Amino acid sequence: MTLAPAPRPLLPLWAAVLASAVGGAVLDAAYPDIGWWPLAFVGVAFALVSLIGRSVGGALLVGVVFGASFYLIHILWITRYLGVIPWFALAGIETLFMGLGSILLALAYRWFPRVWPGRWARLIGLPALIGGVWTLREQFMGSWPYTGFPWGRLGMSQSESPLAHVASWLGVSGLTFVMVLFTAAVIEWLRAGRLRDARTAAPAAAAAVLLVAVPAFPTSDAGTWRVGAVQGNGPSAYFDQREPYEVLNAQLDASEPILDDDLDVLVWPEGGIGYDPLQDLATAAALDGLSARADAPLIVNAATERGDDIFNTSLLWTAENGAEQLHDKANPVPMGEYVPDRWFFEAIVPDLIGLIQREYTPGTNAPFFDVDGVGVGLAICFDVIYDEVIWDGARDGAELYVFQTNNADFRDTDENFQQLAFARMRAIETGRSVVNLSTVGTSQIIDSTGATIESLPTDVAGAMVADVPLRSGLTPAVLIGPAVQAILGWGSLAVLVGLGAFVRVRSRRRADTTTASAPEGADAGR
Repeated sequence: MTLAPAPRPLLPLWAAVLASAVGGAVLDAAYPDIGWWPLAFVGVAFALVSLIGRSVGGALLVGVVFGASFYLIHILWITRYLGVIPWFALAGIETLFMGLGSILLALAYRWFPRVWPGRWARLIGLPALIGGVWTLREQFMGSWPYTGFPWGRLGMSQSESPLAHVASWLGVSGLTFVMVLFTAAVIEWLRAGRLRDARTAAPAAAAAVLLVAVPAFPTSDAGTWRVGAVQGNGPSAYFDQREPYEVLNAQLDASEPILDDDLDVLVWPEGGIGYDPLQDLATAAALDGLSARADAPLIVNAATERGDDIFNTSLLWTAENGAEQLHDKANPVPMGEYVPDRWFFEAIVPDLIGLIQREYTPGTNAPFFDVDGVGVGLAICFDVIYDEVIWDGARDGAELYVFQTNNADFRDTDENFQQLAFARMRAIETGRSVVNLSTVGTSQIIDSTGATIESLPTDVAGAMVADVPLRSGLTPAVLIGPAVQAILGWGSLAVLVGLGAFVRVRSRRRADTTTASAPEGADAGR
């Protein structure tokens, strides 16, 4: 088999760098607060066109530019309290990974057409490989270093779009894959230059049908549950000045108007107590009294100490028994809730690291409460972005989800809206209603289609009461999500490695054949 020649760049390097810079900014606009979801495809197209035909060094450069353009805008909210150093540090590591992953995308564009130069291979196989490699990069960035940072996943940009339902079948990673596959297929269709041949548009059209026409996977009606959810708007940010029990009292005051309602459960947000009710008797007594007055169990959250460890903990609390069930946050935020390798980072930025006094321990208990026979899935703040936390709750029997968060450190930033979008996507992915509750807002109760049932605006104290639909049955995303990720990630990597090995072997044989067939003395005088 003779290798086809390597593809030439579609753009000169200067134009590719410019296109990458534009593409990153355009991609960010697909996420909240702007939230123009079709721009996700435009941003991906800029990135891919910039990589076609690039060398390793060129791919690294345009990938870094794309990553910097995206992440420096996307996570600007980090500067709200912590300043520019953590912003540059996190954006910098994510940018580096984007650049390294872009090398793999460029190699896929270089090697695949050399091994399979046929038109249909280019129209079908190459876009599938590009989609898989993009998804592989997302999965790596979402799991390493430490617990990773899966905040900018492409599929999460579609929470308000008619394409979000794909996540109920394939999960967020699967939605990312199909989106990139479609974009890459359109690019290859245009590159083929046979626009009048309707057959060449078939792969892109098939991906479009998969994105648009397939309905969300249906889960089953399991009744309703009357939920009260309270946003106290207390002084719960990291640097807020507060009086003793001020955060707790703010939540109690905001709960007052709904205590006479016939509630099945009353929910408070992350950081809505201020003290550890397992240790502080006054806080425990306040929760006992609240549960008794509401005649309902409470789902609350606090930093708890057990032995030598500190946990970010959701508690199922009743007037009769106190803390009946606990769930500890599975993925404490590095540099926010604990400092990995503290000795190293203190040597670099001691003043900044010194602000982080607590060292939260990762939880190992299930993200699930059984509340009077109703299964409640749980995710504390940023745990909403980790697939396994969400899927574990559904597999354990969750009929709805409660997501508790404290956005007070990011008031007036896009972080609040981005996290709310993730919660909406999880409702669609699992076919479950979600109570997404913040200390300062925006708080919403969302049904299994992603529609808002009730909401509270930011920076106000208030309470929501709603008959929240319960659902049963597992979506394919929950059942096969890990397999989809493994196939797309490891499978794409295996294909890429195989292509590289094949090209290398063929190139060596060709070089050996050329050398062997050269006339004797042909190199003389060189």
